[in-house]
Amino acid sequence: MGNARNIAFWVVLFLLILALFNLFSGGGSTLQSREISYSEFVRAVEDKTVANVTLDGEQVRFRSNDGTDYVAIKPEDASITELLIANDVPIRAEQQEQSGFQAFLLSLLPFLLLIGVWIYFMNRMQGGGKGGAMGFGKSKAKLLTEKHGRVTFDDVAGIDEAKEELEEIVEFLRNPQKFSRLGGKIPKGALLVGPPGTGKTLLARAIAGEAGVPFFTISGSDFVEMFVGVGASRVRDMFEQAKKNAPCIVFIDEIDAVGRARGQGYGGGNDEREQTLNQLLVEMDGFEANEGVIIVAATNRRDVLDPALLRPGRFDRQVTVPNPDIKGREKILGVHARKTPLGPDVDLRIIARGTPGFSGADLANLVNEAALMAARVGRRFVTMEDFENAKDKVMMGAERRSMVLTDEQKEKTAYHEAGHAVVGLTLPQCDPVYKATIIPRGGALGMVVSLPEIDRLNWHKSECEEKLAMTMAGKAAEIIKYGPENVSNGPAGDIQQASALARAMVLQWGMSDKVGNIDYREAAEGYSGNTAGLSVSAHTKEMIEEEVRRFITDAYDRAYQILQERKDDWERLAQGLLEYETLTGEEIERVIRGEPPHSGDDKGSAASKEDTPSLTAIPKTKPKAKPEGGLEPEPTV
Repeated sequence: MGNARNIAFWVVLFLLILALFNLFSGGGSTLQSREISYSEFVRAVEDKTVANVTLDGEQVRFRSNDGTDYVAIKPEDASITELLIANDVPIRAEQQEQSGFQAFLLSLLPFLLLIGVWIYFMNRMQGGGKGGAMGFGKSKAKLLTEKHGRVTFDDVAGIDEAKEELEEIVEFLRNPQKFSRLGGKIPKGALLVGPPGTGKTLLARAIAGEAGVPFFTISGSDFVEMFVGVGASRVRDMFEQAKKNAPCIVFIDEIDAVGRARGQGYGGGNDEREQTLNQLLVEMDGFEANEGVIIVAATNRRDVLDPALLRPGRFDRQVTVPNPDIKGREKILGVHARKTPLGPDVDLRIIARGTPGFSGADLANLVNEAALMAARVGRRFVTMEDFENAKDKVMMGAERRSMVLTDEQKEKTAYHEAGHAVVGLTLPQCDPVYKATIIPRGGALGMVVSLPEIDRLNWHKSECEEKLAMTMAGKAAEIIKYGPENVSNGPAGDIQQASALARAMVLQWGMSDKVGNIDYREAAEGYSGNTAGLSVSAHTKEMIEEEVRRFITDAYDRAYQILQERKDDWERLAQGLLEYETLTGEEIERVIRGEPPHSGDDKGSAASKEDTPSLTAIPKTKPKAKPEGGLEPEPTV
């Protein structure tokens, strides 16, 4: 529609310019004629040198005997006709009936052109929205039809409980009498809450695909404008469209952009966003009923939404869409791998087991990266090797083999990462080591990655303490090997991770007997939410920092002691990393025992197989594993 309006505008503009050209071209012959005075014209007539004359209003055009064209302006009281007849000069007169209209059109045409150009640019400034230049208050909701790709519940996997919650909405849209007979009312709104990438938008499209009803989609930011009242007008227009197409579903993505709690902005109650929210509240549950219009919204910030938006009668049903568990991940991988030819060695359950904490979007990205890697080397199907390489790239970043490192830097990186791995293998409650590498990936010179055996739902104090010890093992290894004077900035990332975990233990989880079971996080970080006005004394702050420091210091001492006790194993693993660069969990254990990383049946070294690690080599396994001990490549200022 927008393209048609643009084409029509340019066609009209071309026709107007053409008409203007024709008006001016009518006097083209005049522009080519020589202009003389009226007295010279009379003298030429009396001298018998005029061949013919054309009378055009006040203009007198004539041609001399030598073929030259002339033009003269006749005075109002001059009687030129008698003069020409008396001298036997041929006369031709042109009709002047349209001269007034042409003059009027000629004077009006520039104004019409300016108005047309102004309307065009105003329409462009408003994004070509409905209603042209005056379409500020029109809804930007788009009607999603089956030509955009029909999505059903078969395309949604890994969130079975959320699907069950929403099946009632689908059943109501298909057969509303089934519920109304018993006096039941379908929820007016369903709020999908969950982390990014878990499939909230896909789930909403599946509801519309299953029910077969119109599906309007809009983003929360589409309501907000710089002019107060525009957002409220768009909300009204959106509900008017929805009522005309009822029964239907209106999906508002990222509703927190417009649904934030009122009274916390700089504009008070007159703020544009709050006016928009007020109108949304009224339309969802006000004096007028919206029968057959179901609002589905998605957000990952439920805590910032206005309480009036979450009360029964508006968003009656709040559906949590979490990250999938191992069974859900396997189903999601199956959905995304439908259009990808898989090799006979691919086992989706093993891949799902090795990707704890991955969201649906992460798994889709994993399958896509594996397909790209297979295509890059010319394979006709995707193998397990491609999935493993893709998993390493997603979790640890792309390899930077072109980065030049000195032998000293490689050695320090190897001992640092070997320290993480040895402490992680020694402590029983640490997540099993999945892989260790000294190849630069992402922003780190090397890293150790550990994965949980099962999806981790909570942390115990003993597990946190062992986790801290494994995190601080990199710095302990550098100090043991090179001395405290030669410690590098490599452990900066480890210190940051350890500090975050220790502060969570003290401030949030009540794992410090000295601080007690009090949540100091909001007060300590300066938040003004539920603990508005709560102040922390200097003594309490000092005590909190002492406890955080104690947890980290104890973890460092524990790692230092383990590395001293297992110094030979640590040395062997560091030398193995220097030789092979990348080792998987099983290969690390073999190197520590003094064996080659591969059995005699394997061909090649670990260095040649570093891009083809086996997921089945994982001996043990945290949600979305974070690399341990990523050495920073440069000092930070």
